[in-house]
Amino acid sequence: MISVLLAEDMHMIRAALSALLRLERDIEVVAEVTRGDEIVPAALRTRPDVAVLDIDLPGVDGITASVELRERVPGCRVLILTAMGQPGQVRRAMTSGIEAFLVKDAPGDRLADAVRRTARGLRVLDPELVAAAVRYGASPLTPRETTVLREAARGAPAEEIARRLHLSAGTVRNYLTSAIAKTGARTRIDAVRIAEDAGWI
Repeated sequence: MISVLLAEDMHMIRAALSALLRLERDIEVVAEVTRGDEIVPAALRTRPDVAVLDIDLPGVDGITASVELRERVPGCRVLILTAMGQPGQVRRAMTSGIEAFLVKDAPGDRLADAVRRTARGLRVLDPELVAAAVRYGASPLTPRETTVLREAARGAPAEEIARRLHLSAGTVRNYLTSAIAKTGARTRIDAVRIAEDAGWI
């Protein structure tokens, strides 16, 4: 039996994924979680063969959780579920060492096959997804620009971002201006959208 941990924050999607996997005679869902920070504790309890992780999770994202999971539960392999609109995040996952990705709108029968292949240590890569990730390339933003833009994505004004990051408001504005230029955006909101679509923040 292949034991599976399933991490998905949307209840209907998680229930559907779990139901699909439970139809398979050789796959057992041993844990279901809704947050990224619940993944490692659940994996330590259940020791799954494969963790099927949504890339976007509250608490800790699926990529960050997978890095800790490999350190704490090295026998567990990771299959990331993602949307086609997130090639930058897929690139980030690839540079983190994750080798199995499944697009969320793939046919249902591909999920069980992807779990089996992941359990055997085989790559599960959607060619279109990988091509899109390569097209976007690495983030042009510095770590500080990334942090400032991430704060801006939450709707925080420059003065609030400055307080949180212990910077001056002028320095924050400079970082935002630089991020806008590097992303080819016209406004701060546009820069946030571009960076989010690319998976840079």
